[in-house]
Amino acid sequence: MFTLPDMPQDRALLELADRFSESEATSLRAFLAFLHVSAETYEAYNVHFARYGLSDGRFSLLIFLLTERERVPTPSDCAERLGVTRATVTGLLDGLEREGLIRREPRPGDGRMLAVRLTEQGQKLLEGMLPDHFRRITACTSHLTEIEKMLLISLVVRLRSGLPALSER
Repeated sequence: MFTLPDMPQDRALLELADRFSESEATSLRAFLAFLHVSAETYEAYNVHFARYGLSDGRFSLLIFLLTERERVPTPSDCAERLGVTRATVTGLLDGLEREGLIRREPRPGDGRMLAVRLTEQGQKLLEGMLPDHFRRITACTSHLTEIEKMLLISLVVRLRSGLPALSER
């Protein structure tokens, strides 16, 4: 049987399911397992990014700038792409700019707007870390077959579709 540390035992989940008609033991167990693994993943991810002086948000922003080739994005574009507020992106950009990893400049053709560009230093940081980053992700998922990896993607997408049930009023 699959178990995670600090997770309620099946007996406790069954008792909760019996006590509250709205619950179902397998759903509780699956969701708790997902939460535990998510928390452990974020913890490991943060340790990994700290090696490079980055956070998940800073890394995501740098990767967006590295891969955005069709146009030079604005801070608003960055916020939209990352799914965060403009204020959050401003904080990320401020720190990355202080470290010389990005620069903000007037956008070509519309000087009233800012464009965000990856600097040479930012490019070098990513080129130096990405091989290690990809190696670690591959190692993390190496215990899964290709079919299991595709199934995991499918299950996570399906689980995501139920997230509004947690936040709706």
